[in-house]
Amino acid sequence: MAPSGSSFLSVFVFMLVLSPSSIDSLSIKDSFLQCLSKNSESSYPFSTILYTPNNSSFTSVLESSVQNLRFSQPTVPKPEFIITPLYESHIQAVVVCSKQLGIHLRVRSGGHDYEGLSYVSEIEQPFIVVDLAKLRSISVDIEDNSAWVEAGATTGELYYRISEKSNIHGYPAGVCTSLGIGGHITGGAYGTMFRKYGLAADNVIDARIIDAYGRVLDRRAMGEDLFWAIRGGGGGSFGIITSWKVKLVPVPSVVTVFRVARTLEQGATKILYRFLQASDKLDENLFFRVSTQLANASEEGKKTISTSYNGLFLGDAKRLLQVMQESFPELGLTKQDCIETNWINSVLYMGFFPNNSTPEILLQRQNLFKGTFKGKSDFAKKPIHESALEGLWEMMYEEDTPSVAFIPYGGMMSKISESEIPFPHRKGNMFFISYMTTWEDPSENAKHIDWIRKVYKYMTPYVSMYPREAYLNYRDLDLGMNKNTNTSFKEASVWGSKYFKGNFKRLVKVKTKVDAGNFFRHEQSIPPLPISMRKRK
Repeated sequence: MAPSGSSFLSVFVFMLVLSPSSIDSLSIKDSFLQCLSKNSESSYPFSTILYTPNNSSFTSVLESSVQNLRFSQPTVPKPEFIITPLYESHIQAVVVCSKQLGIHLRVRSGGHDYEGLSYVSEIEQPFIVVDLAKLRSISVDIEDNSAWVEAGATTGELYYRISEKSNIHGYPAGVCTSLGIGGHITGGAYGTMFRKYGLAADNVIDARIIDAYGRVLDRRAMGEDLFWAIRGGGGGSFGIITSWKVKLVPVPSVVTVFRVARTLEQGATKILYRFLQASDKLDENLFFRVSTQLANASEEGKKTISTSYNGLFLGDAKRLLQVMQESFPELGLTKQDCIETNWINSVLYMGFFPNNSTPEILLQRQNLFKGTFKGKSDFAKKPIHESALEGLWEMMYEEDTPSVAFIPYGGMMSKISESEIPFPHRKGNMFFISYMTTWEDPSENAKHIDWIRKVYKYMTPYVSMYPREAYLNYRDLDLGMNKNTNTSFKEASVWGSKYFKGNFKRLVKVKTKVDAGNFFRHEQSIPPLPISMRKRK
């Protein structure tokens, strides 16, 4: 997978492949297939990797990696067709033809976008989906402490291939192992080692991207501005990532995992408040995700709140217990709570795979978190007091399956500048908050979405403000969205500042430079500057 900045298609970019009259007389599919054949270096039978609603495999391909089932419901717009490229050259041809035929496209690597933007377009029809699931090659170079990984590979597949070569190397990406690596990194991507090594996007060495002109560009060819933008500036704005070169990080041969739950009757509120006070000062080798959910109380028919402390420590249990005694003794962690294992098995534990699972299960690309849901996020710069937490518990009792998670910051996240990459949520944040509600009945969508919006409003005084920050990989269209092709820079600045803070303006400048025509776009893509605001040369 040696990088190259050249492309056979660059000479074809401005060719008019089909005349307007011929497009009118053909279906979108037929026009596209004609265009693909004329813009391909070989006579590849593109019809074999193109699925229309008339194809018996269309629904299974469309739903193959959908995480949020809210966007697989019958009323949700469906693509004209899905194309599953096998090579970069296929994607190049798709970009050229989409541009020439004026057909909007969406790009999916893993299908985990919270709002389904990688495979659904609410603002433009017709549209097509470029599904990168078949681009999943991984090449690990332990001597170089690096790996090239194609965009359609999952985080779990990458973790497994690293572990095949070494038990003392890892990569600090997400806990969910069915995430498509292509889109995951574009949002920043935190995981169990982010307090030690930063985000997945902080550990990228190179990349390959296909731009709006159909060219394949590596880091050298794209330049440092675009390379900066794609590492946390979001997918679907600058081009199609085909592969990343990532930096591997050292992990000890023995790590420790644990899972401890405390209910309200066991003092959960006081313990959580103490945890939030200590969160950003914890040892950088220690990761927590504290999940709060409804649980059955000891009294029959009653509900309570359970706080589950799920953790990974990069070291043995003896050292972990010392660290906990020094920084968070209130949890009461014991040796019996601790499981010593290796890093790849910690991936399975933190990913909630069954206890008897072996690492090979990561190659099955299983999505254990598929469901109908709505999510939101916050960043907090001060602890949330017990009385405020008690108010949150009261709201959780109103919902069927609510979840609020707290993830501590600090460590490496406080050492990296907020402008190093587009992801700006660094020093000053004590912890990150994830809100989620899940349900099954599509007719209840509005009810559950209203609930989470109510919770989000309730939390306003206790989280960051000016702007109220949000995590891009937990995308939330409630923050604002582009209406159509003529995206408004002013309107986009509202949600842009929440995701990117001051980095949004630089992202807009990069977008204007590399895709001024706004070919790559979606409901929350980075807009180019309005023509009136661009500098005259």
